[in-house]
Amino acid sequence: MRLEEIINQHRSELNDTDMLIYKYILQHRSEARHISIHLLAKNCAVSSATIVRFAQKLGFDGFGDLKAVLKLEEGERSYYSADVLEDLRSFYAQTTERVLKRNFDSASRLVHEANRVFIFASGYVQSNVAQELKRLFFYDNVLIYEISGHEEFTSISKGLTPDDLFIFVSLSGETPTVVDFARQLRLLDVPFISITKLHDNTLASLSTVNLYVSPARFQLYDADDERTAFQSMLPYFMLVEVWYVKYRMYLQGKGA
Repeated sequence: MRLEEIINQHRSELNDTDMLIYKYILQHRSEARHISIHLLAKNCAVSSATIVRFAQKLGFDGFGDLKAVLKLEEGERSYYSADVLEDLRSFYAQTTERVLKRNFDSASRLVHEANRVFIFASGYVQSNVAQELKRLFFYDNVLIYEISGHEEFTSISKGLTPDDLFIFVSLSGETPTVVDFARQLRLLDVPFISITKLHDNTLASLSTVNLYVSPARFQLYDADDERTAFQSMLPYFMLVEVWYVKYRMYLQGKGA
């Protein structure tokens, strides 16, 4: 599990000082993998004991365990090399391995037990992911109703109950509309699943279940070319496809 996922799980327990330490680690990730606890404390203007307490709030025994998680991430990077096809092959292989290892039982249980399932996508690519999710689960007679805007959400929310389920597909997890919807669902005690890019974000921290993906950028142009690097969105589509397969496995395990 990456540090961002752990932070999202424990975000409600973290204070401003903890978030300052986290942001320093995030901004100096390579350095933080090998930094001493005393130097990290000095750079964050806190005590070594504060660093230890931060690590313990995240479920680690101490700072050494936190560094171990960072070191496990060391191979994950952006891809900027001449051999783009080889980079793509490597990225696809890593993504496949990561998604196949993921446990989808909590998300599958929410879908299986829900009276109604709604989905909201915050952009064009996200909407395509939502369409694919709807198509796949339709095979099991799970109808997923797509919500297209604020007025429709407001209308639907008046009849929502804790037996319903929402799914959000978002890149950043910080889109104001999505965050607003998520907060309203929390007040209504309606469970929801978020599918977001892997990093610390508000939507993930509010969600009942978080499903993360890790897109990667590939430089297809010369180094001095100002055009934006190509970003692979394959992880989103791979995640929903594997989720559906594991949903079927989940139902078979329950004898459904």
